[in-house]
Amino acid sequence: MKAITVIMCALLIISAPTFAKYERNKAVPVQQVLFGDVKSVRNITEQEIIQDKNNGWKTFGGALLGGVVGNQFGGGSGRTVATILGSVIGGSVAHNRQQQSHYQQNNFVELLIQVENGDQFMVVQDQDQSMRFGKGDNVRLVYLNDNTVRVDKAY
Repeated sequence: MKAITVIMCALLIISAPTFAKYERNKAVPVQQVLFGDVKSVRNITEQEIIQDKNNGWKTFGGALLGGVVGNQFGGGSGRTVATILGSVIGGSVAHNRQQQSHYQQNNFVELLIQVENGDQFMVVQDQDQSMRFGKGDNVRLVYLNDNTVRVDKAY
């Protein structure tokens, strides 16, 4: 249940319209730019379960290989039974070996920003090690045409 909650939180944060990745060497149209000050900073760490998407093909390959090996034993109906058992065992072994999933840790920063007209905005974006934010920093909110926003320091 806890894993499902973590996954749902991660998906909510990732799918939020205020989430924008920094992409290098790409020019995008800008809708609006607001300047303001950081009122609070909070680092967020989320874990996302990464599962092997090729698991089905690997299970199929294990079953196929097991069937070929099983077909080498016995004769007549015994060979058929050995082939079926080899397929089942091979598929099961391949499936169990590939069931392992691992966690990927995502680091985000949550910023509460008060712009010049007094409005406040909460933005969650990827944490960039080269751009650390602190309370009181002058920043700009860059609204892009794809309904995303990114925050960077205003120099």
